[in-house]
Amino acid sequence: MINRREMMVSAGVILSGASLLPLMVSRAFATSKIELGTASVQVVSDGHLKLPGSFVFNGMPEGELKTIIADYKVSMDGIEPDCNLTIYRDGERTVIFDVGAGPNFMPSAGKLSEALEAAESSPDDVTHVVFTHAHPDHLWGLLDEFDEPFFPEAEYRIAKAEWDYWLDPKTVETIGEARQAFAAGAKRNLKAIEDKIDFFEPDEEVLPGVLARATHGHTPGHTSFELRSGSESLMIIGDAIGNHHVAFEKPDWETNSDQDKTMGARTRVGLLDQLATQKTKFVGFHLPYPGIGYAEEKGGAYRFVRA
Repeated sequence: MINRREMMVSAGVILSGASLLPLMVSRAFATSKIELGTASVQVVSDGHLKLPGSFVFNGMPEGELKTIIADYKVSMDGIEPDCNLTIYRDGERTVIFDVGAGPNFMPSAGKLSEALEAAESSPDDVTHVVFTHAHPDHLWGLLDEFDEPFFPEAEYRIAKAEWDYWLDPKTVETIGEARQAFAAGAKRNLKAIEDKIDFFEPDEEVLPGVLARATHGHTPGHTSFELRSGSESLMIIGDAIGNHHVAFEKPDWETNSDQDKTMGARTRVGLLDQLATQKTKFVGFHLPYPGIGYAEEKGGAYRFVRA
């Protein structure tokens, strides 16, 4: 039986002859690929967010903050962080980490279809979806505009602590008014794949060559992933380090974007120390596209160095 997505694709093929040039122009999209041993990592753009500066900066020491963000040419009034989706291919599996914002979060994000096309992939190619956490810009791309799973052939993985938090009926009552839509959307999307999802605990191998690392604080079960192929490794850090300026310069400062601000700061300090000491390459979801780089220590602070 043909589903609604297939019906729309068929219609698109019929119409493409009348509007081929505009279609080709609109599909030009950013993509960056690196080799990792015998595997490959490709980062594609899901667009960007448009957020008030208070979402990150509220409560930080204003004098020092203004100096730092001026150096990075960032505005106190508003920020537009990139959204970087990572695709990992090991020859047997095509794994995507998070699925972007989807069509219902904000117009500047939710560009997953274009991102996959730029990566020369289709939703049917994806064998596994692995979530760092269940905030809207990482999860709401799970379902298409018809509320069908965007990745019909995929298996799904999420930390048990993250699943339990968002499926808990008390969460929508305790998360705070500003994030109630986050809770409702997470529950709705996750319930849609309830029969196709498996759970993992920290330090477990989620898939061959993919190790889960607890980086809690941004959300209760936020997880980073260490990818390893041969002697090479790379970390997918999600939102554990949420920007390229204050999070590196002052990792111990609590940020309004973390649900547990104290735990988030503690996680950030430890993670940056690990990444800098071990000189580990990583991908950050909200770092400047493509978000691939290293952490370099400088006098007790850090800076993001593009790879």
